[in-house]
Amino acid sequence: MTSTTAVEPDQIWADNDPRSSGRKVRIVSVDATHAVAEVVAHRAVSTGSVGRQTRISLGRFRPTSTGYRLVQHADGTPAEGQTTR
Repeated sequence: MTSTTAVEPDQIWADNDPRSSGRKVRIVSVDATHAVAEVVAHRAVSTGSVGRQTRISLGRFRPTSTGYRLVQHADGTPAEGQTTR
């Protein structure tokens, strides 16, 4: 069983999918089923994806190979197991 964390605006999440290595998103808003997130970092910056907003199902915000892991809480503190940079 995987743990779940409440998804809240201003949190930073990292994409675990190896095809999106280095991609981080900031949560803009959350509704009952989805979050609107803005890309804040991406290894492949040449793709022009930084600043792009996308809608992500809340079910993907769990630490699986194709999910997301929490990097930073809304108040700016690093998530458990994360270091500040």
